[in-house]
Amino acid sequence: MTRSAGWADCPILPALRRDQTPVKTPPADFIRANTAIAAPVHLPEIRLHLADEALSLWHKTENELGLLGLPPPFWAFAWAGGQGLARHILDFPELVKGRSVLDFGTGSGVVAIAAALAGARQPVGAIDVDPWSVVAAGLNARLNGVDIDVCARDIIGHDEGWDVVLAGDVFYDKAMTDRVLPWLEALAGRGAQVIVGDPGRSYCPRDRLRLEATYCVPVTRALEDADVKTTSVLRVIAPEQPCRGV
Repeated sequence: MTRSAGWADCPILPALRRDQTPVKTPPADFIRANTAIAAPVHLPEIRLHLADEALSLWHKTENELGLLGLPPPFWAFAWAGGQGLARHILDFPELVKGRSVLDFGTGSGVVAIAAALAGARQPVGAIDVDPWSVVAAGLNARLNGVDIDVCARDIIGHDEGWDVVLAGDVFYDKAMTDRVLPWLEALAGRGAQVIVGDPGRSYCPRDRLRLEATYCVPVTRALEDADVKTTSVLRVIAPEQPCRGV
């Protein structure tokens, strides 16, 4: 079972139709019709609703549904940062087993699904500001028979007592890094395990993280600038603690 927008103070962030009418719940049927069920190469245990090409799906979403202001369909792909992090969780289930977990910036839901499969306390929390991600992650959770509590919410700065916080590919630009890093460090400082997956982004603050593992993740050039991305799995260290840069 998957819960959408089940948390308190957790509103769905609506897209707008061309007539400015809010669309509170993106249509699951559209996602099913415009994706194919497949397992990412690096994660044969997990099935997802995946798209072949981002730009055409983005245009089709806006044109067929008459929507304005949609973000790119990040939810329709298994990005290298998330794949590497999900692989690490599946390979080392003791990191999450029996613990409360938040997947921050869940996208397709692949990291939350991996955590649930690895034995995390269910429902696994999953957050993304894109309401399409909420629907897609919910569909993907059902495909894999796991329970995640997924909603669209800007949660940066909040702390709901999670034991483990996971984040795939969140250091993609300076503004995001400047916002999210102090929050992740604060969570680590109060005792949470905070683990991120990063596919070599320029704004990843490696001098403030500890390297846990490295994975070579096959990707498509439609999304990245290479056929394989080297993804680092990194632990966020509280600022007052000594850390080893990578």
